[in-house]
Amino acid sequence: MKPHHETDRTRNTDARRGGRILRIELRRSTGLWTGLLLLLGSVALFQLFGGGPWTEGAEAWTGQWTSAAWWERYLMVFLWPPALAAGAVQGLRDHRSRMTELLATTPRPVWQRAASTAGALGLALAVAYLLIFLYGGVQVIGNDGYAHLRWLPIVLVGALALVAGAWLGMGIARTVPSAFIPPTLAIVTLMSVVLVHDAVTKDLFPNRIVLLSPSLAEVHSTFLTVAWRVNAGQAVWLLGLAGTGFLLLVAGRARARLLALVPLVVGAVVGVALLPASHDSNYVIDEAATAPVCEGRVCVTRVHEKELAALAGPEGPGEEALRLLAGLPDPPSEVRETVPAWPLGAWRPQAPPQPAGSVPVDFEAQALSGATRDETLRALLAGAGTGPCVVPLRTYPTDEEERRYDETKAVRELAARTVAAAWFTGDLKPLPGAGGQRSAADALAGPAWTALRALPEDEQRERVAALRKASLACEGDLLTVLRDGARG
Repeated sequence: MKPHHETDRTRNTDARRGGRILRIELRRSTGLWTGLLLLLGSVALFQLFGGGPWTEGAEAWTGQWTSAAWWERYLMVFLWPPALAAGAVQGLRDHRSRMTELLATTPRPVWQRAASTAGALGLALAVAYLLIFLYGGVQVIGNDGYAHLRWLPIVLVGALALVAGAWLGMGIARTVPSAFIPPTLAIVTLMSVVLVHDAVTKDLFPNRIVLLSPSLAEVHSTFLTVAWRVNAGQAVWLLGLAGTGFLLLVAGRARARLLALVPLVVGAVVGVALLPASHDSNYVIDEAATAPVCEGRVCVTRVHEKELAALAGPEGPGEEALRLLAGLPDPPSEVRETVPAWPLGAWRPQAPPQPAGSVPVDFEAQALSGATRDETLRALLAGAGTGPCVVPLRTYPTDEEERRYDETKAVRELAARTVAAAWFTGDLKPLPGAGGQRSAADALAGPAWTALRALPEDEQRERVAALRKASLACEGDLLTVLRDGARG
């Protein structure tokens, strides 16, 4: 038995030798260059192309940690093909140098040499992926994003996808040593991932097949996160891909290459079983992010906790809105941020009936982030303390959604909601977040406001109360109700 000091010396020597081999492989392999290209390309795509969906609204990739991790997985459609191609180029190194037979005669086991090369490439790609996320994370910190660690599985699965792709490319190129393999893998992978990515919204393939791609759909909401079954199923599938790639890299005979497919098959079977069958289950409400944070009678979600100071307080717009609304029948008792139910299902042109006990807050739709106190108060008083009934279109609506959207009704509703807010404040001004419908709504709101103010005070109150009742039930035309009262 060796003395302890000799054992420790041997371990230290092995560690130094392993580190030296890793540094050599990093210099010789395609890992550093590929990682650098992925890093610079992703940052350029995120930062320089301002028209991308990842730059818009509360779901922007620099707004929240989960959004940053999620959008990076969305870009996997562009990151995964280069990873496979880089792995294939690396897998052809011995064949290009005509050293395959020579290396086979060395006493060092084949798997050790393969592990050094594959480890260096995988490490470089994983670090590049993490640096991309870190670049976005620094900006999330600067924007006071909600701090948590539930983004970690999303990021780790993405890094695993790059490693698995690179190792699979190495294994395929080692099995079929041809100069056509790297470009072929890149093109086929890009076409496949793009096709599967489009299938998310077009139902071209079963959801479980769609989720075999490491690229996720665009971010739907800051209130959502990726379901644990998606992360777990994709992780198992990608581990199977990585295992098959590595075994193909070290396989020397046909039988060994056939056995190398076992991890891929097992990963596919177990991973597909874990993945959800319906795309509505791919994402879930983040219970911690949507937990209420309250000050007095004003509550927001934890993800928007930084907005609470501008909304609450004895002199804040939230409390003032409740005091003004208290003069109506069945007034609300709190101001609360709304959390849309998930899954959203099919887009509906009209919202369901609303609860009467709270004034809804939607920071995105009402454009309240950074709004003045007066703008926030008007948004809370719009519709006499109710939310809109006409559901706005998504950023990228389908043809069916555009066909069913009634813009005329939306404009008339916006005009009525504007007049209702003006009745409480005494001054007719546009509501924040009106967007492109503002001018058309203002043209209707002016005459309606003049007509309302011409009525006796008690009659004005009855009209506004009738508007609130109709808006809560999402029934009728609000401008007509404002004109005719309960008869509308």
